[in-house]
Amino acid sequence: MRIHHAALRTADVEKLQSFYAGVLGLSVRRGARDGSVWLDADGTVLMIERAAVGEPAVTPGTMDLVAFTMGDETKESWRGRIERFGVRIEAETAYTLYFRDPDGRRVAVSDYPFS
Repeated sequence: MRIHHAALRTADVEKLQSFYAGVLGLSVRRGARDGSVWLDADGTVLMIERAAVGEPAVTPGTMDLVAFTMGDETKESWRGRIERFGVRIEAETAYTLYFRDPDGRRVAVSDYPFS
């Protein structure tokens, strides 16, 4: 069993797409259609969907998390990439960097070695 897709709801699809494509380097799998964009996260689809009017926004300070693998890059190269995009790293461990997307959602890149 693996994750088929994840969907993030937002008031600004274009801004969130720019963040995930720019900072994380995800490629567009399906361009904007019906208020959503599909990005490719190494075979898992990350859907960015327009939120409905009145739909609750991300709770400020949420600790819910979506974490991506660092792949072949080092933690320091990821740090540089994240900071070049003007994104503040809010926490880190020996294996993981934590930051926020434009909606305030907690995001991470990690190379934690699951056994």
